[in-house]
Amino acid sequence: MNSRERILAACERRRTDRPPISLRCTPEVWEALRAHLGVATDTAALDALDVDLRWIYLPFIGPAERSIPTLGGEGTDFWGCRMRGAQNEFNTYFEFAEHPLAHAQTVADVDAYAWPSLDWWDYSAIPRLIEEQNQTDRRAILFLAGGAFETPWYIRGMEQFLVDLRLNPDIAAAICRHVEEYYRRRAMLVLEAAGGWIDVVGSGGDVGGQSGMMLSPRVWRERIKPFTGRLISTFKQMGLKTFYHSCGSIVPIIPDLIEVGLDLLDPIQVGAAGMTPEALSAAFGDRLSFHGAIDEQELLPHGTPAQVYAETKRTIDILGRNGGYVVTAAHAVQGDTPVENVLAMLDAARDYRWH
Repeated sequence: MNSRERILAACERRRTDRPPISLRCTPEVWEALRAHLGVATDTAALDALDVDLRWIYLPFIGPAERSIPTLGGEGTDFWGCRMRGAQNEFNTYFEFAEHPLAHAQTVADVDAYAWPSLDWWDYSAIPRLIEEQNQTDRRAILFLAGGAFETPWYIRGMEQFLVDLRLNPDIAAAICRHVEEYYRRRAMLVLEAAGGWIDVVGSGGDVGGQSGMMLSPRVWRERIKPFTGRLISTFKQMGLKTFYHSCGSIVPIIPDLIEVGLDLLDPIQVGAAGMTPEALSAAFGDRLSFHGAIDEQELLPHGTPAQVYAETKRTIDILGRNGGYVVTAAHAVQGDTPVENVLAMLDAARDYRWH
């Protein structure tokens, strides 16, 4: 089977020749992997590791003053959010320093904001970016449309946005509406440019913490689900596979995500309440596929390669019992994770044989 066939089969809960694999890393880990593998680019590293799922990213061609990737540098992103750097001994991260709609008082204030243009992206680059990923095999291509919970709080500020959901629901809805419409329309332009070569459309937004959801399931259903749902159902109805990312414990809303058309849930933070492979497989394994679940909080940074290898195979036994599992870390691999542990995780998937 080729990579595309493996990912599509996993989304449909069908077994393949081997479990499909995916990989996301921080820049520091990509640098370490390139050095270890003796290659010059991240794509070459993915090819050397035979990673099945590939993400493509639109080049920005908009105004320089709003050109910093969200959470990817110091400066202002295309939404108008300003960020600053924050470092530890392993990674450089970027946190929000200014939320452009923090002081909006009315829906009219929200509507009057200088929202980004859809013309700020180079859609013509999409065929070339996909071709680069398909040099050594036909890969499954994922485009991340965006999300209708996180981006609104980026723009408004988390505390104020959560207050809005209770006390100013019209303002929250107006921000979500602008964001969801932008992401959906941009994704449609990407799909048009891709000419049928995109297989999975992703969306997301962290709504879970370690012990439970960040907001009540009722509020999520009333205020967020209509927008999140459109970023899933729109593409499901087009015959594409769908991917949704939320860290943390989100058990109460997983049935809602299935209802709106979700195929692949990410990243399966196994240490969060109710998110063990055993619990998820038992409750949802006949209706949903999984992407992630190899613990990035404790196992990958602190375990031995042998422990990572064994736990990866055990996780495949559980989540992949019917084929509905893509093997990868439970989020981007962080800089405190040894390269040997990344390789052990991927080796376990390549070596796995169905029982």
